[in-house]
Amino acid sequence: MSKPLEGIKIIDFTHVQAGPACTQLLAWFGADVIKVERPGAGDVTRSQLRHVKDADALYFTMLNSNKRSLTLDTKTAQGKEVLTKLIKESDVMVENFGPGALDRMGFTWEHIQSLNPGMILASVKGFSEGHAYEDLKVYENVAQCAGGAASTTGFWDGPPTVSAAALGDSNTGMHLAIGILTALHQKVKTGKGQKVAVSMQDSVLNLCRVKLRDQQRLDALGYLEEYPQYPHGEFSDVVPRGGNAGGGGQPGWVLKCKGWETDPNAYIYFTIQGHAWAPICKALGKPEWIDDAAYNTAEARQDKIFDIFAFIETWLADKTKFEAIDILRKFDIPCAPVLSMKEIANDPSLRKSGTVVEVDHPKLGKYLTVGSPIKFSDVEVEITASPLLGQHTNEVLADLGYSQEEIVALHDAKAV
Repeated sequence: MSKPLEGIKIIDFTHVQAGPACTQLLAWFGADVIKVERPGAGDVTRSQLRHVKDADALYFTMLNSNKRSLTLDTKTAQGKEVLTKLIKESDVMVENFGPGALDRMGFTWEHIQSLNPGMILASVKGFSEGHAYEDLKVYENVAQCAGGAASTTGFWDGPPTVSAAALGDSNTGMHLAIGILTALHQKVKTGKGQKVAVSMQDSVLNLCRVKLRDQQRLDALGYLEEYPQYPHGEFSDVVPRGGNAGGGGQPGWVLKCKGWETDPNAYIYFTIQGHAWAPICKALGKPEWIDDAAYNTAEARQDKIFDIFAFIETWLADKTKFEAIDILRKFDIPCAPVLSMKEIANDPSLRKSGTVVEVDHPKLGKYLTVGSPIKFSDVEVEITASPLLGQHTNEVLADLGYSQEEIVALHDAKAV
């Protein structure tokens, strides 16, 4: 079966996480992604947090599956010649260099366009072009702080808190992939390439839009009724940290289950939605709350919401998180167990759906990685091992028309 992006050739000049997450997604869907790396070194994540000696680290393998690796020294004349040929035959170049790096390499946007008018140059940035901080170096947690996520995460009596989810890195990669696909679609109509850029700050903010919503409501009202601080607490003029409250406006909290004293993840998340109030009361054995004026509206419940959560915890005390979910799901109550990474790794449902995949690597051995979170009815996404450093160099050079003698010469010149 042909893949949706089959025939699209992508030069992957990215490293670490944001860019590689983007290009890996496109590789999963059939694009020929050629990861360009420094000879002898490669992507820095090949060695970061390595747990098997002389093998690529999981940090690298889990972000670079389905790609080909070309080692190339673009500081040499021969390396520049190879890159020139590659640009002429490719559709997309993705980069996350520092500002001006491509220009210094001799590949300005104008030069790239002259080589290939249909080229799409996609870039990961820390901050948008023209931003006051555009020269700052940005990593995951820096982006979370600059994008508004950290200031609104955590508990009200504690400091701003970053999330373990890659809101700055992988999230930016997903946004850039959407931008690339959009530009490719427009190219079909116009025949022209263009520049596409996504900043990490912008991508984090895009996921924090409900907090930007809340800031405007707070400015207008002086309070936010769905936050734990209401009605008894105080509000300043900025959106507060809400602990585990539901960001969408429905009260929710993380609640203890049987075994929480020894298991740090023996919890469920429980959401009290208005339309689910009657089923919740029935599930908890409190049918009298259904029509009680002190409980039967969201407004009436708000001042005693933590008392309600405390009662639910007493109901949960003799139930494991899985036992609790099996009961609550029958009442159509929005809830979920707090799953550890170990539980996720061993979840048969996630294995069956291809969300968690076991891959065989020539040096690392078998390892788990994420599969495509996007499911198709007519596309089967196969996850293959990440490439060894320079594994496909000769193959890519041959594709570009280099003879065997010329390939040997490029190796001798240490251009590849």
